[in-house]
Amino acid sequence: MSARKIAFIGLGIMGLPMAVNLVRAGHTVTGHNRSTQRVDALVGEGGLRGGGVADAVADADVVITMLPDSPDVEAVLTGPDGVFESAKPGTLVIDMSTIRPDVARALATTGAERGFRVLDAPVSGGEAGAIEAKLSIMVGGAQEDFDAARPIFDVLGTTPVLVGPSGSGQTVKAANQLIVAGHLQLLAEALVFLEAHGVETEAGLEVLGGGLAGSTVLQRKGKGMRERDFEPGFRIALHDKDMRIITDSASAAGVAIPLGSQVAQYVAALKNQGHGGLDHSALLKIVERLSGRDR
Repeated sequence: MSARKIAFIGLGIMGLPMAVNLVRAGHTVTGHNRSTQRVDALVGEGGLRGGGVADAVADADVVITMLPDSPDVEAVLTGPDGVFESAKPGTLVIDMSTIRPDVARALATTGAERGFRVLDAPVSGGEAGAIEAKLSIMVGGAQEDFDAARPIFDVLGTTPVLVGPSGSGQTVKAANQLIVAGHLQLLAEALVFLEAHGVETEAGLEVLGGGLAGSTVLQRKGKGMRERDFEPGFRIALHDKDMRIITDSASAAGVAIPLGSQVAQYVAALKNQGHGGLDHSALLKIVERLSGRDR
């Protein structure tokens, strides 16, 4: 695989390990982040420091964005001194954030008008998946652009799939977040149920994980939920944003998501109670409170 010059904008919980994996694969990675400590960490791993978005992308072959929300991506791509103003025409622009599908489609159209190749490529797998380079990557855009990006995706994850035209990656990611939230809620309910009946939960989750109830959510989140360790791998505040994307998009399409809407309310309640910085497995707190079993 030929080395590329990559600008990586957004070095958060998942962005930093993703950028580090690209450095270790032999790419020249220039990072930019609002928090300079995250850029320091990338430089410590062999990356380069971007003096701002415009400086980071000026000489890049590929620009990757990994940002919190739709307005952040819009500002970085289309704002003054942003990617579309500062990068070379023809640059491959890959947004790996989780944003609204309609915003992804609009950005792809704007990018194409300015001479850029734009993919929406949100990921699933959390911090562990980013560190281990085992992310699932759902991609929207043109086949030839996906093919050009495939060597990069193969560094970052194990399941890069082109799921359709622009915006499709974000639509599939919304469905992913709906399923994950539902799994977390049911896992929380199962744990509180087991505890209420005096069952040893480590053994209980072990056997559940070996059957039809087994899932990646149970495997990755079960231990932390048992121990009430909610150190964030994916913050409640971000999952709240994702659930709003889901409920808004479902409403626009006339699709009923009764269970998803209920879990969306629980996620929002946790954030409103001041728990937005906790891991999304903290849905357990809601179940405990509803059950009168708060610790």
